[in-house]
Amino acid sequence: MTKQRKLSYLDFNKESYPWKPDIDYRKEPEKYQVGKGEQGVLICEPYKSELTPHWQFRTPEIAITSSTILYEMFESYLKARDFVGADLARKFLQMGYTRARRYANFKGGVKYDKTKDYALKERGTGDPAKAKSAVIFYKKWQQAEAHPDYASWKKAWREKYG
Repeated sequence: MTKQRKLSYLDFNKESYPWKPDIDYRKEPEKYQVGKGEQGVLICEPYKSELTPHWQFRTPEIAITSSTILYEMFESYLKARDFVGADLARKFLQMGYTRARRYANFKGGVKYDKTKDYALKERGTGDPAKAKSAVIFYKKWQQAEAHPDYASWKKAWREKYG
C-alpha cells in the first residue's frame, strides 16, 4: 500500500506566501523574490496580465508561437533592465513546459484523484501532442536560464532580495 502525501495547496497559507496580488511589482520591484520554480507567476502584476495572454500550449504549432513571444518578452524585459519582468517571463516558459508535460502524462491534466484520497492517477493517459509542446517550451526555458545577463542578475537578485 502506498503512503498518500499531503498536497501543499490543500492547506495553502496566503499570509505567509511572499508574493501578493495587491503589489505593483513594476513600481516596487524590491518586494519581488525569485523563489523556487514557478512561484508567484500567476500573482505578480502587472506582469501576469502582460504575459498570460501569450501563454498557450494546446498544440505544438501554438506552443512555438507562444514560447517565441514569451522569450522575446523575456529579452525585452532584460533590455529594459526589468529583472522582475524577465524572471516572470522565464517562469511562464517553465510553466509552459511543466503544464504541457502534465497534460501529456495525465488525461485532462488531472494528476491526483480527489475521490481516492488524492492518490496519483495513472500516467500515460494524456495527450501525446502536449509532449511535443513541452519539448518546445523546455528549449526556450533553458535558453532563458542560460542567458548570461539573466543568470548573473538572478544570482545577485537572490542574494539581495531572496
